[in-house]
Amino acid sequence: MMRTHDVIFSQRSLASPEANMYVSKGIIFCPYGDYWRQLRRVCTQELLSLKCVKSFRSIREEEVASLIGDLHSSKGSLAINLNEKIFSLTCSITARAAFGKKCKKQEAFIEIVKEDKATSMDEDEAESLLDVLSNIQGHGDHEFSLETRNIKAVILDIFIAGGETSSTVVEWAMSEMLKNPKVMEKAQAEVRLVFGGKENVNEEDLHKLEFMDLVIKEFLRLHPPVTLLPRESRESSVIVGYQIPEKTKIIFNTWEMGRDPKYWSDPEMFYPESFDGESGTTSSTDFKGNDFEFIPFGARRRMCPEMLFAMADIKLPLAQLLFHFDWKLPDGINHESFDMSESLGLTVKRKRDLYLIPIPCVP
Repeated sequence: MMRTHDVIFSQRSLASPEANMYVSKGIIFCPYGDYWRQLRRVCTQELLSLKCVKSFRSIREEEVASLIGDLHSSKGSLAINLNEKIFSLTCSITARAAFGKKCKKQEAFIEIVKEDKATSMDEDEAESLLDVLSNIQGHGDHEFSLETRNIKAVILDIFIAGGETSSTVVEWAMSEMLKNPKVMEKAQAEVRLVFGGKENVNEEDLHKLEFMDLVIKEFLRLHPPVTLLPRESRESSVIVGYQIPEKTKIIFNTWEMGRDPKYWSDPEMFYPESFDGESGTTSSTDFKGNDFEFIPFGARRRMCPEMLFAMADIKLPLAQLLFHFDWKLPDGINHESFDMSESLGLTVKRKRDLYLIPIPCVP
């Protein structure tokens, strides 16, 4: 359906008119049309391009280093709530990238927009996402106009991708590695070999973590950030002999797709090596929207434009957590009895918070 009829099923549907008045102004639920095309072009070419995401490297490294320092200062025998720590981290990174500062109460958004318009940016300071959107709004050199509510909706989408989504993915990654200690040991060994002799992991050398890339693919297969991708048909069509009326709602279940035994051998097993080229047909499979059995970020026209931004908030924290600490489950829990129950929501999170004991390690 996505491969040959994507343009027909490129519409989004919203549950209520109230939601449509606001949420539809962002990129995620924006109706398909000229405004959506212009907004997506701005997101992919200016707002969330690879160059833009790389410009926030110092923010990510500073915030992750702060988290590591916080964990080092915790008492070693006490379990910490890693969910809270990671969510705070990803929200801080997203807030600084979006606004150029941390912001505890996002109700103050309008005041931040006004302040941003009145303040000139330092030449050495990375341009925030709000700066980019405000410049587009102020110059009006695009084929569409941005109002403050449009900007607010786009920033909200970015908070969903950079805060909620990224933190959930990191939590599941740590959970799966604790459930599978051999994978944890192999990932830690790689990180400590690549960054041995250094005080911290840096983004410049993250590409050397080849096994980590396999681990990321595998937990995205089992725990996609968003499990249900809604589409709606823009016109009637015929799919494999069935007449599909206009405005038919279609939901793609990425959770089920990642566990379909037709495409994955031992689909419930956490086995990163299935992506390494030694285990059959999945060696070249990637999550960038071309392999339709594996689309944690969607595919084609409605693929998540925030993917690069979200992924940047995943690999560095994971590598730092494995580099600096060994991880122990609280007393009375072992990897076999470790609870992996899921809770449905905006993203599929752990049903219970992840409490772990960090044990400082000098690689």
